[in-house]
Amino acid sequence: MNVMVMSGTSDAVKIINYLHAIDDTVITATTTTSYGAKLASDAGADEVKVGGLGVEAMVELIQQKEIDLLLDATHPFASQATETALDAANSAKIEYLRFERPATQHHTIKGIHVVKDFKEASKTASELVSKTKNGRIMHLAGVSTLPQVLEKISAHSIIVRVLPAVYSINKCLELGIPSENIVAMQGTFSSDFNRALMEEFNVNVVITKESGESGGTLSKLEAASQLEIPVVMVKRPEIKQLKKSKVYSDIPELINEVKRFKSNLG
Repeated sequence: MNVMVMSGTSDAVKIINYLHAIDDTVITATTTTSYGAKLASDAGADEVKVGGLGVEAMVELIQQKEIDLLLDATHPFASQATETALDAANSAKIEYLRFERPATQHHTIKGIHVVKDFKEASKTASELVSKTKNGRIMHLAGVSTLPQVLEKISAHSIIVRVLPAVYSINKCLELGIPSENIVAMQGTFSSDFNRALMEEFNVNVVITKESGESGGTLSKLEAASQLEIPVVMVKRPEIKQLKKSKVYSDIPELINEVKRFKSNLG
């Protein structure tokens, strides 16, 4: 069985590891970064393609590798990648499965303002921070969302935690964020660590996105709640095409479905 895994997340790495243990399974992974490629390769992918793929390029790769099953394990906010995967799977007439991280259960946590996108997040955070003395916002939602967030917020009032990559740091500097306001770190962090960071920078408002527990969302919300700091959280984009697809939020269940699919290949 030939499987293509759209990778780039910690969930995808776990899934590739499971797939690697299934006999006679050849794994082709796709990812947008060289770091993601290394993780996928280390987890057991037989081949990794680095770089974003359009529908035509993905269909070509599916045909070239004689892919039987396309498994989409991209980030919940990578809606463009998921739409591309769905279109490619339909065009190539192969099976498509989606792994979707379980949503963060945040309803018992106070002080969360849920918004639909980062433009609204910028507006809401600006209104919240205007009521505070220091006016400092901590952005915990990735460097790619910064341009939208900065529409209503001064670059000098925002603390940004980004990946320790040259691109991420340079992008922050290009957008006018002072170097002392850039925290470059890799990974997800505990509530205690997030709380210490918020205290250190004397933060008044936090911006994040609903990335799921494996993305560290809950620990961010808990830390802010303990400090009574309001959080502006961007909800996941809705992909209507997924309503007709098989979507799993439990990795063992997904792997069982892959095994069933493999047994039906004959």
